[in-house]
Amino acid sequence: MQSRRDWLKSSLGIGGILLAPSTLTAEEIIKFNPRPLSKIVKLSSNENPYGPSERVRNAIKDSFVNACRYPYEYILELQKSLAKKHNVLPESIVITGGSNEALRVTGLAVANKGGEIIAGQPTYLALMNYAEEWGGKIKWVPVDSDKGYDLNKIEKTIDSNTRMVFIANPNNPTGTLLDKNALSVFCEKISEKTLVFCDEAYYDYISDSTYPSMDYLIRENKNIIVSRTFSKVYGMAGLRIGYMVLKPELADQLFGEYSPYGRSKIMAQTNVLAVAAATEALKDNEFYAFSLEKANQEKDKIYKLLDHLKLKYVKSSTNFVFFESKKHIDILSKEMLDKGVIVGRPFPPFYDWCRISTGTSEEVDKFINGMLEIYS
Repeated sequence: MQSRRDWLKSSLGIGGILLAPSTLTAEEIIKFNPRPLSKIVKLSSNENPYGPSERVRNAIKDSFVNACRYPYEYILELQKSLAKKHNVLPESIVITGGSNEALRVTGLAVANKGGEIIAGQPTYLALMNYAEEWGGKIKWVPVDSDKGYDLNKIEKTIDSNTRMVFIANPNNPTGTLLDKNALSVFCEKISEKTLVFCDEAYYDYISDSTYPSMDYLIRENKNIIVSRTFSKVYGMAGLRIGYMVLKPELADQLFGEYSPYGRSKIMAQTNVLAVAAATEALKDNEFYAFSLEKANQEKDKIYKLLDHLKLKYVKSSTNFVFFESKKHIDILSKEMLDKGVIVGRPFPPFYDWCRISTGTSEEVDKFINGMLEIYS
């Protein structure tokens, strides 16, 4: 294997892709708000290292004049914008305090009425954890050899006790994307038997422009819930705003009847500043495109590193990469922390795999340096 120094030299020769200094202009820094490089780099939570954008920050400042008011009327306007985006009625949009609230309140609603939830393993756990806390039962179906959902096994696991099937697509922590035709067939078929929850937190990172959101099934009156968030591609994780899309009668049943003041079983909802931010973010196409471009650039750098180290990884449709570390994640986490980088938590049963978020160019370079030192 090449020495670390030799590899760095050769890598810089590949079009300057790896370990190249940041090339953001002063104008771009103002527009896109990269987070500053810190002594300890946190690449463990799939946060966007850019944002909120300049346009969104200005919208937040302008909204302070309304911070003395409750957010209901402003939420109604955002509902209309999102309804237009998804081609549904405003009553089909449920605004929540991040998509985590959407997941948790759905887990509570399902657990409260008994029955079971089927989910792949590993996947994002917010909904299932909350359901279990309130008496729900989870049936886990291991991912397949490609680390993707095994839709055939999930379908065979469904029985009369199944209240919901949970699908995160793209999946977290694996970054896998289901075949679009297989997913559509699955959701159409299974939604006739039970409720299907599609967590589309990372939908924006899908490179296939023809890949459908499962919101089209909501327009066909199917028992589908789609959740989205402003935390990822829009760079607004700290503002806590997300939403669900589902048919109005199902929303009435699970979350309380619709009113101008929200649904009675949605707890946090959100706030005036976050609503203003989300409303502007939907219009800021420049930041949206920049955010996706930068995530892809940093993923490519991580792929090249892992190829060099001969570590297996999953090609990702998200803003993170899941790779085989060949050592227990607790050991690698400690070693990487000593190098100034926080990596993802354990994801049972894959204790010898690691999830790493894309960061700024400088942050990913720090991850690359640490990995080269550890694996040399």
